Amino acid sequence: MKTISQLTDFYYKTLYPQILELEKERKALKERMIKLAVFIGLIAFMLFYFLTDKLHRIDSFVLVLFTISLLGLASFIYKFMTKDYASSFKLQIIEPLIKEIDENLRYNPTYKIDQQTFINSEIFKEKIDRYNGNDYVTGSVDGVQISFSDLHVEKEEKDSKGRSNYRTIFQGLFIVTSFNKYFSNSTIILPDSAQSLFGSLIGGWLQSNNFSRSQLVKMDDPEFEKEFVVYGTDQIEARYILSHSMMQRILELKKKTAKPIYLSFKDEQMNLAVAYDKDLFEPSVFSSLLEYEVAMEYIKTLQLTLSLVTELKLNEKLWSKR
Repeated sequence: MKTISQLTDFYYKTLYPQILELEKERKALKERMIKLAVFIGLIAFMLFYFLTDKLHRIDSFVLVLFTISLLGLASFIYKFMTKDYASSFKLQIIEPLIKEIDENLRYNPTYKIDQQTFINSEIFKEKIDRYNGNDYVTGSVDGVQISFSDLHVEKEEKDSKGRSNYRTIFQGLFIVTSFNKYFSNSTIILPDSAQSLFGSLIGGWLQSNNFSRSQLVKMDDPEFEKEFVVYGTDQIEARYILSHSMMQRILELKKKTAKPIYLSFKDEQMNLAVAYDKDLFEPSVFSSLLEYEVAMEYIKTLQLTLSLVTELKLNEKLWSKR
């Protein structure tokens, strides 16, 4: 596995000619978008002034609808204008970075982890109404099969007037790996939000009475119990999988990501969801590819994801499959 330092050298040395060309494209695109934004802003201001003058006052619902429509139009225009730039960035920067980490890995910028795999993980139990994703990577690292992609999963909700809006169930990286143990049951590890919000007494009661989940599994590691709640269909198997060393490695992974993480062990697979609030491998038109912080965000995310195999020691024959 290549280190952060090695990948940074690769980014600034080997990929530098492509970065310079993309940087020219980014600057030109940024200039066009600023001009278009000013033009749309003026049109919106004149339209708003016209409506105010004709109607004397604008109903708050109309104002909200006008604002949402304007934001929707801006989002559509942004995606349309940046489509070619984003595609070039992924093929010229992200794909070579992935290959540099391990040449056995394959990258598809438009594909994603399929919905049934996401559902089968049992990490998220809510009904799915919109399922989107991209930046799919698959292959093997140190003999361990791994696949991951960005996902944005949503549920439709309606207000008292029947108007629809979509609430995010999960947004971030979803990772699936093989696991060197046979198990016939499922073990689910979730962030312990109940104890964080209500304390150990009330939080513990809420965990025990979560009827959408299987049995609560109490672990003997206070630090792990503080951060996570574990559910499983077999208490003994859950504790077998979550050995003291495995719990410590999961805690360390949480510290490194600095994000909420969710795991499940099911069907000889480990599923890991790392929550982010954005699409990780989409380039920003307003940030230079030459900036160190921008480069490091892509490099660290890729390196951390693919080092998961060694971080959790999935490549070690810790257990035998029956």
